[in-house]
Amino acid sequence: MSVYKLDAEVRSDLGTGASRRLRRADKVPAILYGAGKDAVSLTLDHNKVLKAQEDEGFYTHILTLNIGGESVEAILKDMQRHPYKPKITHLDFQRVDASQKLHTKVPVHFINEEKATKGGNTIVHQLTEIEITCLPARLPEFIEVDVATLAVGETLHLSDINLPAGVVSVELAKGADHDQAVVSVNAPKAAPAEESAEDAAE
Repeated sequence: MSVYKLDAEVRSDLGTGASRRLRRADKVPAILYGAGKDAVSLTLDHNKVLKAQEDEGFYTHILTLNIGGESVEAILKDMQRHPYKPKITHLDFQRVDASQKLHTKVPVHFINEEKATKGGNTIVHQLTEIEITCLPARLPEFIEVDVATLAVGETLHLSDINLPAGVVSVELAKGADHDQAVVSVNAPKAAPAEESAEDAAE
C-alpha cells in the first residue's frame, strides 16, 4: 500500500495560458501516462505536493493518485520547478502495472563513512543514484552501500553492489564496460611544505 496519496482532478483546459492560471491558483498541472493507456492531463494541489516532495521517498515510492474516486498507482518520472521560487511547475507520472517492469532511478545511501574517513581520508561519491529495472513489488526505496572496509585508493563499482532480489542495474545489463564507479576513498591531501630556513631568511 502506498504511503503517499494525492488527490488529482482531470483537466480539459490545456495550453500555456491554462497552466499559468492553474499555478496562480496554487495548482500544479501534471500528466499521467503509461501501462498502454491514453495520457491524462491532471491538476493537483500545489501545497500538498510541495509538502510530500520534502520526503526522499516521494521520488522512489509507488504513489497513489485519487482521480475522481479511482485510485491509480504511479511513480513520479519528472518534476519541473520554478528557477528561483519555491514552486513546482509540472509533474510527470507513469502508471504502474504490477506485471510490467519499471525503469527508474533510486538513491544510494552510503553507510559507515566515518570508518573509511579515519586519518583524514576523503570519500568521493561518483554516483548518488542507480538506474534500475524491476517489477513494482520489488522497487526499493534506496540502495545501501557499505564503505566500512573500503581502503585508500579503492573503488566500488556497480558490480560490487548487492542489489535486492529482482532488481537489475540498467548499466550493467549493457555489458562489463558499463561497470560504473560508485564510490572511492582518497588519501588526505598533503599539507603544503614548510618554507626552508633559507627561503624564510630571504
